[in-house]
Amino acid sequence: MPQLRSVNNSKRATSVKARESWHILGIISEFVEATEKLASIRPAVSIFGSARVQPDNPWYQVTVDLARRLSDSGFAVISGGGPGIMEAANRGAHEGKSPSVGLNIELPNEQHGNKYQDVSLTFRHFFARKVAFAKYATAFIAAPGGFGTLDELLEVLTLIQTRVGRRIPVILIDSAFWGGLLAWLRAGPLAHGLISAEDLDLIRVIDDPGQIVDAIFDFYQARGFVPTKHEREMLLYL
Repeated sequence: MPQLRSVNNSKRATSVKARESWHILGIISEFVEATEKLASIRPAVSIFGSARVQPDNPWYQVTVDLARRLSDSGFAVISGGGPGIMEAANRGAHEGKSPSVGLNIELPNEQHGNKYQDVSLTFRHFFARKVAFAKYATAFIAAPGGFGTLDELLEVLTLIQTRVGRRIPVILIDSAFWGGLLAWLRAGPLAHGLISAEDLDLIRVIDDPGQIVDAIFDFYQARGFVPTKHEREMLLYL
């Protein structure tokens, strides 16, 4: 495969290199802005979930309740900034005492920013956005959702399983919704030795919002919320 320096049309080669360079600078700018706006917002909880859930849905209402409880307990709440469960998370946090953070993404469909964001960032690149979700969160909570929610949930679990990311609570809301996935993980990957039993212990399923808040506090009771020096080093390599 020819390299750019060997392309006969020097103007075309220069144009391609310039475009890629600006693209890289755009990615860097997303990381810089995220660091400037989120580094001091701790502790924080990232909440994932479907953009298609309507306000009259019980999942939406439970998420509002949970986010408000977290906010009143001193946790900033980070969501994807869009509609559905993301809006519910921002809405509950906005009604509480702590910041409501939206990590918006530019998409052709579905995504539009909700009005309940105290701190708002907009990303063009999914991976930069997912780094922000992981790097600044003290806990991850997944409400019912589709491919995007599964992507974010499995990314978080992979980071913790491989010890690239620090160990933090990963909690699923609605045992009926997630029961099929957990059963498949046991009957498929675990039964075939593709994951370990300890990997499934990374996940907790809790339906009651108050118990979720208690579970997060219980996890950090002995060690506190401040990342250790080793964990801070780990976060640099996400």
